[in-house]
Amino acid sequence: MSYRGNNSGYYSNSGSGYSGSGSYSYGTNSQGSHWCSRGSGDASGGAYHYSNTNGSYYYQNSNGSTYYSDPSGQGHYTPPSGNPRMPSK
Repeated sequence: MSYRGNNSGYYSNSGSGYSGSGSYSYGTNSQGSHWCSRGSGDASGGAYHYSNTNGSYYYQNSNGSTYYSDPSGQGHYTPPSGNPRMPSK
């Protein structure tokens, strides 16, 4: 799963440390960031978050809304309608 959002940063769960079963998985990507995921990998059915080594973090909720806190602590919210990963209707 990879995603470049409208906020700065690159999020990818490829790398070492993958673990989990069923609809829940977690691990550490190749940049050293922790991630975990519930449900499917797309925005319409899954939720996941990243805790990055620079202090930033990123959440995507199962409804497609996203929240990103940059390294300085500034928050950025995107409603479901603004998420490019949401399937078009």
